[in-house]
Amino acid sequence: MPKHIGIAACSAEGAALCYRTICTEAPELLGAAHAHPEVSMHTPSLGHTMNLIYKGDWRGVGEVMLDSAVKLERMGCDFLICPDNTIHQALPYVLPRSPLPWLHIAEVVAAEAKARGYLRVGLTGTKWLMEGPVYAKELVRPDPGERDEINRIIMDELVCGVFRPEAVRYFQQVMEKMKRAGCTAVVLGCTEIPLLMNDANSPLPTLDSTRLLARAALRRALA
Repeated sequence: MPKHIGIAACSAEGAALCYRTICTEAPELLGAAHAHPEVSMHTPSLGHTMNLIYKGDWRGVGEVMLDSAVKLERMGCDFLICPDNTIHQALPYVLPRSPLPWLHIAEVVAAEAKARGYLRVGLTGTKWLMEGPVYAKELVRPDPGERDEINRIIMDELVCGVFRPEAVRYFQQVMEKMKRAGCTAVVLGCTEIPLLMNDANSPLPTLDSTRLLARAALRRALA
């Protein structure tokens, strides 16, 4: 039997996309219509998590993630994923005490970039992600002003399910600048960005962190 996937969710839109990807792509891998591994999700209050992030309390964020881990373990999950790049910054506080193993979203993305032969890669995401340690320092970050606007789009629009043409144009401008700087791909490093940007409208090939994590979870569950 496939392993039971646990989703430690953060924001609703990104978690929903991850969940849908697991359920809709599994039938082809399993060779049976409508078939997918068992999936459980725990979603704490995003407001509580954000209050901790605004205070820079990553240990507190880790406690929120650990609480999800404990509850998902009780639901019978075999391993965990978190479809939120930003709060992976708290994962070092979680892993030593976690009852279950985790897949790391940045490691999944890095493996895909290596497999595709992308040597210089740009990064988009929240300001905490773009300025934090979750992704390798070698990735190309937007300028500080661009980070602020990308963060505003994510937190004020995408997380709330609002997708505006103006936001698409802004991301395209930032990604075009990365392309001119020699980038050969860009990480969609917020799990909501793939709801706005993709290979069809991006100046660069995209590394969709949300779907890549979901597919990695499927491979783990079916191994």
